[in-house]
Order: sequence, then structure tokens, then C-alpha cells
Amino acid sequence: MPSTAKGRRPTRGEQVRVIGGDWRSRRLRFPAARDLRPTPDRVRETLFNWLGQTLTDWRALDLFAGSGVLGIEALSRGASWVGFVEQAPRVARSIDANLEQLKADRSRYSVWTCDVLAWLDRPASAGEAVDLVFLDPPFRQPRVLQAALDRLAGASWLADEARLFVEGADVESLQLPAGFAIRRETRAGESRSILLARG
Repeated sequence: MPSTAKGRRPTRGEQVRVIGGDWRSRRLRFPAARDLRPTPDRVRETLFNWLGQTLTDWRALDLFAGSGVLGIEALSRGASWVGFVEQAPRVARSIDANLEQLKADRSRYSVWTCDVLAWLDRPASAGEAVDLVFLDPPFRQPRVLQAALDRLAGASWLADEARLFVEGADVESLQLPAGFAIRRETRAGESRSILLARG
């Protein structure tokens, strides 16, 4: 079920800027929290150059959502729906608050406050087919990242031509699921980012 958190604009913490689409240059606030590192502008710019600037009718998931900026970028660029999964209640509430501040259509997004692996273990978690998944777990949790990727690869709701964007310091140790290959990759400091697809 989507969270029912009421949207109150966070008053303290950090900020991140939307870099493209309808909400370009809008600033989002999110609470300061350990391991909460929004994807840098340069990496987001590279990612959406890979994907194309318009994501009209795409359905996406932002797992380990944190600030939610990747999913919000997708909505800003026309995605029909984005699901955000974030374990920390305070951080999940800030995603809701930012989406309300942006006046996002409530039918175009869902926010779940729960553990990502538990969410992925639910039957038909995402409902209709999902075209794009963002995976950016906290640093130094390679087992969690691998487990999430393995569950995704076997998900019946993942579209045949889905793209998986994986970011973090643990990417080097990943074992790619059968049938998936790296289509693009980039680096920023300690972090490596890859775009996976079937084929």
C-alpha cells in the first residue's frame, strides 16, 4: 500500500536540484541522514542522456529511494508512474512532501516505507510491467545489492526490455543475473554506475 504520510515540506537537512523535464531547476529538501547520498547532477545527466530525455509512458521504480531524486527526475520527464521504496520513515515522508510541493498527480506515484528485499518478495509487487529500475543502496552493502538484483531479474512484472540502473561502490563485486548485460557505464569517485538490459 502507498504510504499515507502527509506532505510537510522538510525544514532542515539537505537539498538537491532536479536537472531536467517539467520540474527542471526545482530544489528538493530531504533530511540529513547517514548513507543518504543523492545521485550527483553529473551522473543523473549522463543517465538520462543514455535513456533519452523523455520517458513518456514509462513505469519506473526507485529502490533504496533516499532523497527520491532519481524517481522524481523520471516523473519530471514524463514517466506515467514511479514507485519509491524507502525503509526510513522520516526519509520516506520527505519524498511524499516533495512530491506534494511539486503538485505531482497522486495517481502517478506510490511511496512505500519498508525494506526493499521484503517489498521485492511480495507477489506482484509492482503491478503492471516496469520499464526502468533505479538501484542505489547504501555504500558497502554488496549482499543487499546482489539480492535485490537477483530478485528483480526473476520478477514477473519486469518488462522484457527493462533497464536497470545500478549505482554504488559495490558494483564491482556484482554477479550479473543470467540474460543481463552491461549496456553503459560511468564512474564518479568511488562510485561506479552501470545500465543493465537483457540480451
